[in-house]
Amino acid sequence: MPKKTRPKKKRTRLSFDEGLIYIHSSFNNTIVTLTDRSGNVLAWSSGGKIGYKGSRKATPFAAQMAASEVAKAAQDMGISRVGLIVKGPGSGRESALRAVNAAGMKVTMIKDATPIPHNGCRPPKARRI
Repeated sequence: MPKKTRPKKKRTRLSFDEGLIYIHSSFNNTIVTLTDRSGNVLAWSSGGKIGYKGSRKATPFAAQMAASEVAKAAQDMGISRVGLIVKGPGSGRESALRAVNAAGMKVTMIKDATPIPHNGCRPPKARRI
């Protein structure tokens, strides 16, 4: 009996003019995500996806490489204007911002969305080294 083959779905090339880049920078890693205006993820990268392991993921250079990879993916999709939303206390915040700016993207806004507790959870005990 012959195999039934399904017709191949046509992959449509996504094209946008504007997007949002979320930079989530923790103490251990920096995750950079590109979304459209409604929040659908188009591309992402992180220090670990670049190829770094362990504490090297937390470096500003790893964040810079991740942000430039996402910016290149955005340019391939036709996105020229982006809004930046930065979250977290990590060391990769500034370098990721600079990498997006250096890639030739027009930055329309920069927003800091770092969550700040209003006396919520008790913080962890102080480190003794």
